[in-house]
Amino acid sequence: MWFTLLLSALLAAPQAPTRRSTAAAPFRTDLSIADMSGKQAVIETAAGTMVIDLRPDLAPNHVGYFITLARAGAYNGTVFHRVIANGIVQGGDPISKDRSKAAQYGTGGLGVLRAEHSAEPFTRGAVAAVIRPGQPDSAGAQFFICVTDQPALAGQYTIFGRVSEGSDVAQRISTVPAGSNGAPIDRVEITAVTIRDTPPPAALPFSSETPEQLAAYRAVLETSAGAITIGFMPDKAPEHVRTFLRLADAGVFDGTAFHRIVRGFVVQTGSLNTRGPLTEQQQKLVHALAPEFNDVRHVKGIVSMARGDDPASATTSFFIVTADAPSLDGKYTVFGRVIDGLDVVERIEATAVNGETPITPIVLKAVRVTK
Repeated sequence: MWFTLLLSALLAAPQAPTRRSTAAAPFRTDLSIADMSGKQAVIETAAGTMVIDLRPDLAPNHVGYFITLARAGAYNGTVFHRVIANGIVQGGDPISKDRSKAAQYGTGGLGVLRAEHSAEPFTRGAVAAVIRPGQPDSAGAQFFICVTDQPALAGQYTIFGRVSEGSDVAQRISTVPAGSNGAPIDRVEITAVTIRDTPPPAALPFSSETPEQLAAYRAVLETSAGAITIGFMPDKAPEHVRTFLRLADAGVFDGTAFHRIVRGFVVQTGSLNTRGPLTEQQQKLVHALAPEFNDVRHVKGIVSMARGDDPASATTSFFIVTADAPSLDGKYTVFGRVIDGLDVVERIEATAVNGETPITPIVLKAVRVTK
């Protein structure tokens, strides 16, 4: 609860001194949704680069205003003036260009846009507009990025984009040293914001190789117990092999643990809940795999994909068989075998366990794809 209250307090921009003036009409963009569709904002910061997929279908006026400001260079030299570690980062205030006005950071650039709420979830990477306390129609230049899921913000703020690259940059910014009010001690500056067309998706690696070509690859599992080399069976499970190679090449397995050891049966690793968060690019490679059950028997040294009750629920977790296991035949997809390092598998299997969990963690430090 305290985190939610703190988050709401930080996202609500401080009130600027009241001025007696006629309120300007809310901003309405001249850009059509078609003009704004397929656009990205590239935000270059002192901490790295983030790419935001803009969503005019959700909030056309917010997107139009953001594009207008970005093209005018209005964000260049502003800072992320509020952070909550692993919660949100907030920036875009034009006043933050002026180092002498730090006490006013968070009050500028508001009162321009009416709310455009939607059902888009406030999950990791959501980009939304900041408002004044209790004034839903007071958004403007300022924005915040959700570093982690923030469901408590639903219905209060307008989402107008989503980070497609660089959530790790936002996370780093969120953890910079800050005062009790969430203001970073050192400036984290936005050096430039560029609007570009969304580039076409790059071809997935290992998409064009034939089964014969895939069979030439090897994966070296660098574990804290030693190295294990896996050869592949693309003639039996081509999509599992392609996917495993993509995940390995992208570093998805790096840092996962051997979380399950059953002597005389299997050692299992690759589960994403045993490592830190994935990047957006890594996450895009993770998906459920259709089963490719085959006639290869589960004997010692075989590598097979783990899954839940649904035969089509395999994603990243895999296991190495340590003894004949006919009960697995035809129910799990075999896609490779250990060709070197079976002694390392045996050392892992011999590790002391509490139930099926190793007492001393064994880490899959990295997977190298070789030929």
